[in-house]
Amino acid sequence: MLSCDICGETVTSEPDMKSHLLIVHMENEVICPFCKLSGVNYDEMCFHIETAHFEQNERERNFERINTIQYGTSDNRKDSTLQSRMEVNSSIHSACASNHPKISAQSLPKDATLKHKDLYLDNLTESRKFLKSKGKQCDQTKIKESIYETMYSPPECPFCGKIENCSQDMETHVKIKHANLLDTPLEGCDQPLYDCPMCGLICTNYHILQEHVDLHLEESSFAQGMDRVQCSGDLELAHQLQQEEDRKRRSEESRQEMEEFQKLQRQYGLDNSGGYKQQQLRNMETEVNRGRMHPSEFHRRKADMMESLAMGIDDGKTKTSGIMEALYRYYQNAATDVRRVWLSAVVDHFHSSFGDKGWGCGYRNFQMLLSSLLQNDAYDDCLKGMSVPCIPKIQSMIEDAWKEGFDPQGASQLNNRLQGTKAWIGACEVYTLLTSLRIKCRIVDFHKSTGPLGTHPRLFEWILSYYSSEREGSPKVMCTSKPPIYLQHQGHSRTVVGIEERKNRTLCLLIFDPGCPSQDMQKLLKQDLEASSLKQLRKFVGNLKHKQYQIVAVEGVLSSEETAARRQDSQIFTAEKIP
Repeated sequence: MLSCDICGETVTSEPDMKSHLLIVHMENEVICPFCKLSGVNYDEMCFHIETAHFEQNERERNFERINTIQYGTSDNRKDSTLQSRMEVNSSIHSACASNHPKISAQSLPKDATLKHKDLYLDNLTESRKFLKSKGKQCDQTKIKESIYETMYSPPECPFCGKIENCSQDMETHVKIKHANLLDTPLEGCDQPLYDCPMCGLICTNYHILQEHVDLHLEESSFAQGMDRVQCSGDLELAHQLQQEEDRKRRSEESRQEMEEFQKLQRQYGLDNSGGYKQQQLRNMETEVNRGRMHPSEFHRRKADMMESLAMGIDDGKTKTSGIMEALYRYYQNAATDVRRVWLSAVVDHFHSSFGDKGWGCGYRNFQMLLSSLLQNDAYDDCLKGMSVPCIPKIQSMIEDAWKEGFDPQGASQLNNRLQGTKAWIGACEVYTLLTSLRIKCRIVDFHKSTGPLGTHPRLFEWILSYYSSEREGSPKVMCTSKPPIYLQHQGHSRTVVGIEERKNRTLCLLIFDPGCPSQDMQKLLKQDLEASSLKQLRKFVGNLKHKQYQIVAVEGVLSSEETAARRQDSQIFTAEKIP
């Protein structure tokens, strides 16, 4: 036998006890948890709460969510429609069950709202368990149909009684017509509700809301911090990539500069690949290997070269003499198209050999100039006992001039060393060497063209003035005592040995080129010299179109004091510029 704990009535089985509790103690004592309405059955009470207290019922759900957050539970799935409806039913059962133990929201003190809610949730849980056990014996289909009709009947306004078609329309009506009544706190809870401005969560306490909002702000600050960290990482990565790109660019530029520098070193003979002697031997060996030189000839030339280097005197193998005399005879007897011609003093032609091919033109032109000075009595005092030196000897003489203090800038550019190299020399080095020998000379720089199509007519006029005489009625051929002129331009140098004035008043230079071999120069020594043979010597204005030309012209002898003064002036090397 089972005894009812409320009224003491006894029943024979557990199903009978459940029916007794439902009929006697539940359906007869249904009371609204919001307005204390009683005297209605279960289905009517569901309809009453759904229509008259939908706002308050929503607040009760928010209370449950607040308590869930405060006490560490989370059941976010209670927002579904079916579970929301079950919460309404649970609220009704809780109200019914709470009447018998005589516990209600009005009996609680106003400052104990949270404790009341905890008890309220416990009653909900017990009521749900009871309904589940009761549903096994009751007609569940009838109950569901009754609840459906109650839940989906047109809602009535709890303030003015107006009926709307749906709950959304009723909610709009209440918020518009009865907005002043919505701020009234729930019965049994004298504290207002606070909405979170960031997520809409309703809190009953301002401090709880503040802590909740602080969590939002901390989360936002953390996200911003992560963004800053990510941004900082991106900036660092971009900086590293830029540094790597700059490093590669600098490395490529450095590589290109080094290649250009090495190219210039090879071009100007500063690549430490050996000098005159080494190149002479290599080229002669190549000739032997190709069958163009007999081995015995190789050894004979090698012996002659070693003797020449030991003595410092050119072996004369590349020299051609007597050309100036042959030119004088030609102009006396022929050259009908020439009005007048001026020839320099006697000069020998020197051409390049196996040892200096490709880089020795400056040295060969100096040999030509010196060969003329050695045959001129005016320079005996300066050049007493001297012969035409070989190329290594000329390199040694220039180094000695640098050591005396001449042209320190030029010496620095060539690393203060010429011997054992294939370094080119130009007008500055020739001027330095001549000045150190007390020979008076000057450098004139024709640094830009002075005529149409890049020509240099001022250069021709200057050379004519150098050789010519002011006297009228002078002979057609003038053999002057003037030494030849050293002529330099980019990549090559030559020697000017005379100038023609044609009958049409145009000018034509007579030039010895060290690139012209002895076989061609010796053709000029023939008795019956033809005009075509002079083609290799003649250079008209239209033939000289390099951007810049420099000349070194000898003008006499220097005293010791003048030599010292010019040595001092060469500390900052300057040239006379035309124009």
